[in-house]
Amino acid sequence: MTECIFCKVVSNEIPSIKIYEDTSYLAILDIHPVNHGHVLVLPKEHYRTLLETPAETVAGLAKLAQKISLAVLKATGAPAFNAVINNGTEAGQVIFHTHFHIIPRFADDGLKSWEHKDYGSGEMESIGDEIRKHLS
Repeated sequence: MTECIFCKVVSNEIPSIKIYEDTSYLAILDIHPVNHGHVLVLPKEHYRTLLETPAETVAGLAKLAQKISLAVLKATGAPAFNAVINNGTEAGQVIFHTHFHIIPRFADDGLKSWEHKDYGSGEMESIGDEIRKHLS
């Protein structure tokens, strides 16, 4: 028996409201939605974070997230949505199984975006150089 709640959903040990399912992916309604119609899109195979998920799996996940996003907009009447993957505790990841959140958004839903910051003199160039240095 697995410890991962999403793996338990995939194996039908825990019930869910399935939106979509094929041999590799599953989309379910979030049981604690940010807004009604909040869907989780996940690979059936367990990977803890986006960085541990094979590129071909990520590509399939993104393709499905795009399809699910359109269906969520049509079903909820939302004019917009957030598509988010949280990676790591500090980024808000609670369930360590790679998944997209598709969150329908409305003008009056009370949700706020994160705060933005400014770069100091030379900081933008410096962090850009540092990130490029680590590309492989």
